[in-house]
Amino acid sequence: MRIAVAADERTGVAEAVVDELRKRGHEPLPHGALADGEREDWAWASEAAARDVAEGRAEQAVVCCWTGTGASIAANKVPGIRAALCGDAETARGARKWNDANVLALSLRGTSEPLLGEILDAWFEGRPSAEPSDLENIRHVDEIG
Repeated sequence: MRIAVAADERTGVAEAVVDELRKRGHEPLPHGALADGEREDWAWASEAAARDVAEGRAEQAVVCCWTGTGASIAANKVPGIRAALCGDAETARGARKWNDANVLALSLRGTSEPLLGEILDAWFEGRPSAEPSDLENIRHVDEIG
């Protein structure tokens, strides 16, 4: 799977995200500090990764900044994106199941490498719910955009 990845600095788990995606057989599309010659600010990099998803160049994205909050806000500005800031595996699992999240936002400060592995396990194992009420909620979120 092609996965866009953005970070505003090469600190914390920024490079570990790219390495972990490759280990799992995915093709990372780097942005921001992870791509030579690109702007490094979190808003630009996160939007670029989200646009990869919205425009079909990637199936999903992982966006990172110091807290993860700014990266998730920037990604969510792109129509069709449902970015979720996940600090643990259960939040990632729920974001995929109940929100059909297509962008994972992470904190470079608060995510350790072992926690990153747990979050990615839950994210990739997760599938959107087929429950009619969950599908209706997702449809309403997409209409807000």
